[in-house]
Amino acid sequence: MTTPWKLAARAEKMNPSAIREILKVTERPDVISLAGGLPSPQTFPVTAFAAACAEVLATDGQAALQYAASEGYAPLRQAVADMLPWEVNPDQVLITTGSQQGLDLIAKVLIDPGSKVLVETPTYLGALQAFSPMEPQAVSVASDAEGVLPEDLSAKAADARFIYLLPNFQNPTGRTMSEARRAAVSAAAQAAGLPIVEDNPYGELWFDEAPPLPLTARNPEGCIYLGSFSKVLAPGLRLGFLVAPRALYPKLLQAKQAVDLHTPIFTQRMVSTVMRDGFLDRHVPQIRALYKAQRDAMVGALRREMRGLDVEFNVPKGGMFLWLRMPEGIDATALLARAVERHVAFVPGAPFYAGEPDARTLRLSFVTATEPQIATAIAALAETVREALQVQTA
Repeated sequence: MTTPWKLAARAEKMNPSAIREILKVTERPDVISLAGGLPSPQTFPVTAFAAACAEVLATDGQAALQYAASEGYAPLRQAVADMLPWEVNPDQVLITTGSQQGLDLIAKVLIDPGSKVLVETPTYLGALQAFSPMEPQAVSVASDAEGVLPEDLSAKAADARFIYLLPNFQNPTGRTMSEARRAAVSAAAQAAGLPIVEDNPYGELWFDEAPPLPLTARNPEGCIYLGSFSKVLAPGLRLGFLVAPRALYPKLLQAKQAVDLHTPIFTQRMVSTVMRDGFLDRHVPQIRALYKAQRDAMVGALRREMRGLDVEFNVPKGGMFLWLRMPEGIDATALLARAVERHVAFVPGAPFYAGEPDARTLRLSFVTATEPQIATAIAALAETVREALQVQTA
């Protein structure tokens, strides 16, 4: 079929999200999904938002339904500044329509076609999608169980615009940078004159102890910090924020103005109202307790069901994800189709790599399924792996 529409070169480089495509499969009621990075609906404070909605409309409904400042609602910006563990002026806080928008703004302001951008191995798929329309050269930095290796960062830093990092309970691997690794990475980046884009949507979801200080706290002028309300309140709010050095802030603000003028002010006012009086201090520990129990259920099921199968997996200290590596010769993407036949879904790891992918990897989310569902799903996944190994040796 012919069409008069000619796509821009950047549109040709856009790809569908592998995760979003998989989520279509998980809509089947007979499939237990361990795929999507969706917070548990049990954690959504519906009653608190119902009360906040009524209060916002009753006290200042006209302003809440009007256009507003592009920077964001001033009390919410102040609340964000106050909750961060280093000195932040609210004038450095930009409220975004989800932290995903923050990635898009950063890409537009900092990336030219051919610009080198450094990322972890593997990295967040949504960041690769946000960066790709600006046509960067995405370069993977060698990484281990604690994140990027400082020596490889130093070796690849020349001419890079920035390095994108998720130090806390990373998506997709669930790994966390230690204090020593953060110090080394921060020092290496500063020595190379390499800015850091630090993404921290999961940092409050720790189970036993809080993670070390953010990288941004160590060098605020050399970092952009991204945060989100999706994981601690509700993703449907589409509310996030970024903290930027003063020299960079105006251009990020201008980029946002061109996109949506401002993040919905009604949503911002509701969240600001809900957050009063230390609500998050009471609410987030409940999320942590629930997710820790679900993590423990998944780890227990993996240890039980995968015994003898040469399947490697980590035990994350927080967040929402577990990272698995299948036995030699098993491709996780091919395995997915077999798993869906057994009514369980996961996300293959390959799309999370900017460079050569490890086809044996996959990501599991432990926060939306119940503990009995987790047990059933992991047992089914183990049977799928056994079947694949039998076919391989036949």
